[in-house]
Amino acid sequence: MISISSTEQLALEQSKSDILEHVLYRMGLLAVLRSKAKRAAIGLMITASHNLEPDNGIKLVDPAGEMLEASWETIATILANVQDNDLISMLTHISTKENIDLSAPAMVITGRDTRKSSPVLLNAALAGIRALNGNITDLGLVTTPQLHYVVVCTNTSGAYGDPTLQGYYSKLATVFKSIRGTEKNNKKYTSVLQLDAANGVGAIAVKEFQRYLKGALDINLFNDGSGDLNHMCGADYVKVQQTMPLNIPSETNVRCVSIDGDADRVVYFYVDEDNKFHLLDGDRIATLVAAYFKELLTTSGLSLQLGLVQTAYANGGSTDYISNVLEVPVACVPTGVKHLHKKALEFDIGVYFEANGHGTVIFKDTAKEIIKNHAKNESLSEAQKAATTKLRDVIDLINETVGDALSDMLLVETILHAKGWDIIEWEKSYNDLPNKQLKVSVKDRNIITTKNAERYCLTPVGLQEEIDKTVSKYSRGRSFVRPSGTEDIVRVYAECENSSDVCKLATEVASLMYRLAGGVGPEPSLS
Repeated sequence: MISISSTEQLALEQSKSDILEHVLYRMGLLAVLRSKAKRAAIGLMITASHNLEPDNGIKLVDPAGEMLEASWETIATILANVQDNDLISMLTHISTKENIDLSAPAMVITGRDTRKSSPVLLNAALAGIRALNGNITDLGLVTTPQLHYVVVCTNTSGAYGDPTLQGYYSKLATVFKSIRGTEKNNKKYTSVLQLDAANGVGAIAVKEFQRYLKGALDINLFNDGSGDLNHMCGADYVKVQQTMPLNIPSETNVRCVSIDGDADRVVYFYVDEDNKFHLLDGDRIATLVAAYFKELLTTSGLSLQLGLVQTAYANGGSTDYISNVLEVPVACVPTGVKHLHKKALEFDIGVYFEANGHGTVIFKDTAKEIIKNHAKNESLSEAQKAATTKLRDVIDLINETVGDALSDMLLVETILHAKGWDIIEWEKSYNDLPNKQLKVSVKDRNIITTKNAERYCLTPVGLQEEIDKTVSKYSRGRSFVRPSGTEDIVRVYAECENSSDVCKLATEVASLMYRLAGGVGPEPSLS
C-alpha cells in the first residue's frame, strides 16, 4: 500500500524550468520505486547538459551507472503526465506490476548543475523522495559523470572506488600522475592546455582537479562560471559552429579543449598560423584511444578483443583509418549513447564516442583480471611488462560508467604525452572527409523509416535507390537521412572526397528527400 506523507539515462524533460517542478516531484517518487525494485542506489541529476540557461531537466541513473532501463522510461513518462488525483493509484499500479517490495529500503543519490533553477527543482525531487521515505545522499553541485561514479561506487561497496567526490578526484589524479611520471613535457608535447568550461559546473570540478593534479597539467581555465551557461562556449557550441568559443585567446597551434555544461562531452581544437580553426571531435578522440590500446595490447602480448563503436555520423575518414590502418573492428549502431554503450559491452575492451565528444572505454571484468594477472607474470620482457602495467593502470583513469569530459581529457593528455605529440601531430594521423549536414522540413517525419544503424532508408520506397544513384557520382561519397525524434524534420548527412562537391551532394540528397517524402517550405537548393 502506497501512502504519500504531507526522455536515455532518462533525460525525461528538458524544457523551461518553471513548468518542471511537478515533474521533478514525481521523478523523486519514481526514483524511490526504482531503488526498491533494484535494491540498490539510484542517481538523480538536475541538468539540461549543453542546453542554454532557461532550460532544465532531469537524468535518472541506474545502479551500474547506466541509463534508466527502457521499460522504465515509459513508466516515467506515464507518471509525469498522470492527473494529480490518480497519482497514488498509478504508483500502486507500478508497484504491483513491477513486483516491488514497498518495505524494502531505498537510496537516491542526487546532484545538480549550476543553473539558477536547479536548487528549486532539486527541492521538488527531494520532496518526492522523502514522500516515499527514501534515503537521500545529496552531492550538491556536481558534474553528471561524478554522480554516475558515486552511484557505481556505492553499489559496489567501494570496489570501483571511494563513493565521494574526493574519491573521484583522488582516483583519477593519482593514476594520471603515476602514468605520466616526473616529466611534464615529452618531445612535441607540452603540458599547457587552454580549457573552456562552458560557464558550467565543470569549472568547479576543474578547479578542484588542479588541487589534486599539483601542477602535472598546466590548465588555463576560461568560461569559468562568470558568464552565461553554454552561451557561445562549451563543447556543443564549438562542435556545431566549428569556431572558437568566447573568451579563449586565439594563440597559434595551442592545444584547446571545450567541455559542455554538465561535463559529459569534450572536444579539442586549435587555430593555425593562417588563423584557420581545426576541430578534433569525438571521432578523433576515439581513434586516438583505439590506437593507444591497440599498441599496448600488441606490445604486451595479450590477445584481448578490442573494438570501436560508432554511429553513422562518424566521419568516413576515421572509419577507414580504424578499419584499414589500425585494423581494429568497427561496429556501427543507431544514434544514442545507450546503443553505443550496449554494443561496446560486447568487446573485451570497447571504445565508443559520438562525434559530439560523448564517450568512454569499457572493460569486461574478465579482461581486467587477465590484464592484472598478466602484469604479475615474471617471464615477461621489459617491454611486455611496461605495456601491461600501463594497461592495468590506465583502467583507473577512465570513468567507465558514462562519457566523462574530464576523465576523457586526462586520457587524451596521457596518450599525447606518451606519444610525444602536439595537437598538430595528432590531427595528421588521418584526414577527415569533407562533410555537411542539412535539415529538411516535412509534413510527417513518421513516413521515413530506416534500418542498418540508420544508414539505409526503408520508406518512402524508392528513396534509398535515388540516394544511392546520387552518391555514386562522388568519389568516396556517402549520405544518409534520419528523421528527428521530436519534430517534423529530417536530417541529411553527406560526405565525399572533395570539399568543393560536398555541399552539392548534401543539397541533392536533401532535394530528393523534399520531393519524395513530403517536404514543406522552399525546396533545398545551392543558391
